Amino acid sequence: MSFKKQEWGFTLIELVVVIAILAILAAFALPRFTSLSEQAHASSIQGTAGALSAGVALVKAQWVANGTTTATTDVVGFGDDDVDVSDDGWPISAGSDANSTTMTNDRCVEVWNALLQSNAPTVSTGTDTDYSASAGTTICTYTYQLDGEGSTITYNADNGEIVTTISP
Repeated sequence: MSFKKQEWGFTLIELVVVIAILAILAAFALPRFTSLSEQAHASSIQGTAGALSAGVALVKAQWVANGTTTATTDVVGFGDDDVDVSDDGWPISAGSDANSTTMTNDRCVEVWNALLQSNAPTVSTGTDTDYSASAGTTICTYTYQLDGEGSTITYNADNGEIVTTISP
């Protein structure tokens, strides 16, 4: 009795065809995966800006609901009752007992931390957090640090406006 050994395997042509198909798929898929990271950063910035905007609106609504018409320190009924607002009801600090809309770097950080929930992106006046805060008269600028593109969220303490600028 003789047994014939049958060999199994792929021919060179089959291997070349499979490699060519994988290369074509990679050529189409790779650019989509690289843009996903950029889209994720942009979505994160937009979501954070929306949350900040909602926080600003909620503080203003609480200020109005409290029947207040002047600058107030420690708006009762919002967060830890430590948000200070301007004559128009827009948040200007938290814990500093301020009544001027002239913003400082530290007050910008205070506003961010008071208006956003505890699991919000981190902010500081340095560059070791998700966002870096800086102030200019009545404007707080929060620069997104995680992608290095310089995208920003700005908050205007004079009118409560939030503007998002996403850099390409």
